[in-house]
Amino acid sequence: MNALDQLRHHHPLFAEARGDVQVSFEFFPPKSDAMAETLWSSIQTLAPLHPRFVSVTYGAGGSTRERTHATVERILKETGLTPAAHLTCVAAPRAEVDAIAKDYWDLGVRNIVALRGDPPEAGTKYQPHPEGYRDAVELVAGLKAVAPFDISVAAYPEVHPDSSTRQFDLENLKRKVDAGADRAITQFFFSADCFFRFRDEAAAAGIEAEIVPGILPVSNVATTRRFAQTCGANIPDWLNGLFEGLDDLPAARQLIAATVAAELAGQLYAGGVRHFHFYTLNRAELSYAICHLLGVRAKA
Repeated sequence: MNALDQLRHHHPLFAEARGDVQVSFEFFPPKSDAMAETLWSSIQTLAPLHPRFVSVTYGAGGSTRERTHATVERILKETGLTPAAHLTCVAAPRAEVDAIAKDYWDLGVRNIVALRGDPPEAGTKYQPHPEGYRDAVELVAGLKAVAPFDISVAAYPEVHPDSSTRQFDLENLKRKVDAGADRAITQFFFSADCFFRFRDEAAAAGIEAEIVPGILPVSNVATTRRFAQTCGANIPDWLNGLFEGLDDLPAARQLIAATVAAELAGQLYAGGVRHFHFYTLNRAELSYAICHLLGVRAKA
């Protein structure tokens, strides 16, 4: 087959996209009035895409507990969106975590993202609270005992940094699902093969819950590298190279970030993925653009 024939048989990544996709978005609680304005603008921009839910993160050691609660409450009261509150095991006894969960349920929150959580101080080893939930498995079971929450948990296509082996990681995910988790959302990754391989391994391990790929549109490699160190994600050399020399060209960085994330999403879609979770970093434009490419359109 010559080059012209190859082009004739080549289908653009999004040529088959029919909008048969469900999405969700992650935000973090704002630290200032200006950040709150940016966050709320992003939420309003993405809301017409009718996501399944929008999650709000929870700082290490519960450091953003009040701000997380306030953001979740505002989403619940001022929008038609379904908020999902993050909860972790770190630095809190079980009774305190259970009380927070009950407060969320009484408020009307039905979705929780249950995570072990990161240590309060970067570089230190995770230690469970002596009277707290030991890990995400126990947290999921505890939350289900409080109320019938819809619970999402984390999955690690490239192995959690604290896991001894890939098999241990898969077994831990299965324990979370067996404890009552409704779905797993992966940490970000940059290879569609990485996700498909992980999904196949999870199925072989008897994990039947939905596994949703987490997509991080990268516009700042340094920030992404910092995130990657905490979750075991690999940043390929080619990605570093794409952003070289663009420190003073934000528009160019954004265009490249959109291209990279869109290609990944397109490959996942071509492989049958129909649910996507976007780590927005409280910015709407890149996630909105990728959703548009996937055929997800705004609705009144």
